[in-house]
Amino acid sequence: MNDARSSHATAVDAVDAAITSRRSVRAFLPTAVPRKVIEDILAVAARAPSGTNTQPWLVHVLTGAAKARLSTAIRTAYDDPDVRAKHTEEYAYYPLQWQAPYIDRRRKIGWDLYTLLGIGKTDKARMHQQNARNFAFFDAPVGLMFSIDRVMCQGSWLDYGMFLQSVMIAARARGLDTCPQAAFTQFHRIIAAELQWPATQMLVCGMSLGHADPSAVENTLVTEREPVANFTTFHE
Repeated sequence: MNDARSSHATAVDAVDAAITSRRSVRAFLPTAVPRKVIEDILAVAARAPSGTNTQPWLVHVLTGAAKARLSTAIRTAYDDPDVRAKHTEEYAYYPLQWQAPYIDRRRKIGWDLYTLLGIGKTDKARMHQQNARNFAFFDAPVGLMFSIDRVMCQGSWLDYGMFLQSVMIAARARGLDTCPQAAFTQFHRIIAAELQWPATQMLVCGMSLGHADPSAVENTLVTEREPVANFTTFHE
């Protein structure tokens, strides 16, 4: 019985550690991630729940030259204001009108990151360069693009979120880190063209995957979380 309790406690600790140690890493080492490891992560994540087992996720894995080509194509558009203005998101990830407390949390994490990097509030050039690092997958060796069939509706997007979380937790269990990235959604047309998607597919988001660079100051950022009492109501 003691062995059973010990095994259970070990499993709880392992799962909790994978979840609580997950963070958005913004600087990676060039260390390669074997294809088998990527496949294992996706196989575990595929156990995420989905309504009537629809499994709406479609995953595109980019490494090497393929990742470099996509990064270059997006960066070229991003760096040209006139071209960038022609690229808009297909869906509203953020609220159309911000209000507290959400705008306060958004601002805080932005300035916390920029403070670590020594970027001032008026330093538009460095802000531009930092945001552009998204499109190089923060130098991670693996880039992931997630798409969904356009026939799927809001419930399938909820399912997709659980799949994405599962990818990130499975990565942490293997000593890897990730950064989920909505920044790519603005350039969905470039991504679709580069990856030769059919018109029936829609971009959900991108993600960087690899080994975190422990020397990068941006990776010391720890975001705040509200205590359970602030977002939970018990009805008894």
